[in-house]
Amino acid sequence: MTNAWVNHAIKEIDADFQRSADTHLIRLSLADFPGIALYLKDESTHPSGSLKHRLARSLFLYGLCNGWIRENTPIIEASSGSTAVSEAYFARLLGLPFIAVMPSCTAPRKIQQIEFYGGRCHFVENSGQIYAASEQLAREMNGHYMDQFTYAERATDWRGNNSIADSIFRQMSLEPHPVPRYLVMSAGTGGTSATLGRYIRYKGHQTELVVVDPENSVFYDYFLQRDPSVTAQCSSKIEGIGRPRAEPSFIPSVIDSMIPVPDAASIATLRWLEGILGRKVGASTGTNMWGALQLAKQMRDKGETGSIVTLLCDSGERYLNTYFNDEWIAANIGDISHYSEQLAGVR
Repeated sequence: MTNAWVNHAIKEIDADFQRSADTHLIRLSLADFPGIALYLKDESTHPSGSLKHRLARSLFLYGLCNGWIRENTPIIEASSGSTAVSEAYFARLLGLPFIAVMPSCTAPRKIQQIEFYGGRCHFVENSGQIYAASEQLAREMNGHYMDQFTYAERATDWRGNNSIADSIFRQMSLEPHPVPRYLVMSAGTGGTSATLGRYIRYKGHQTELVVVDPENSVFYDYFLQRDPSVTAQCSSKIEGIGRPRAEPSFIPSVIDSMIPVPDAASIATLRWLEGILGRKVGASTGTNMWGALQLAKQMRDKGETGSIVTLLCDSGERYLNTYFNDEWIAANIGDISHYSEQLAGVR
């Protein structure tokens, strides 16, 4: 018999969803790209502040319905930040203890947000250690290890049910080019790109899914080689995306093409976007937008018109001490002027 507490927990999550509006789709009409409209799906407006709010909701429902999460079950997650913030939000909603296992270099603002929602942070030296540490904590505490990197691609109903793919295509329905030429997405777990790619095929849309990948991430190599054993020696400096190993939720077969993006280009683009939007965005959004701009240039050079949709993953307010700090950039990213100069005249 289904536990009464589980029924209550699912109703709490559903009620929270019912209270939330869908996220905005922002259109950028850039004069440099006549006949080409670029759109940003603004996931920063979720209650927990990022795209990962959708994932956290799905992971909690998946764990509850599988019988893995019960009353008082400690929740443990391996996360560099945004997923942990969102999971801490839902853990507090359900009155569950939450521990995030993360590298010690995680942005202080994200740590503060996790703690704001009542979560606790367990630090390791590098991102390659988060998996084993999470499993060990779950065993010691008789808790549930969410394991976003394994379950992201299966916890979301990619066929519809207001998935991010379903939401994008519904919001695009009245636009001049309602079926995007490209969807551009970066990968952290790979769950969102899997959802987008599957939905495109399920609906028969003539849209290409392009995944952008930062430095020190193996996803691009995995896509080219189809070798799941590929690893990297260090972690991505673009928080929330890129991984040092091929994660189980990353499904290369649903992706049409990939674009490697230099970290300096990501940072230059997020700063350029601040001037376009009048607000700060995170570095993964810079990675996404750099890829979208490269595709827009290709379309313009070929005389094509159409639309490109990408994601605004989270707010830049979380990164004031890093991506918006010139000293941090000089020490960790290097010179971004080459890319800033390329973007300076794009309007």
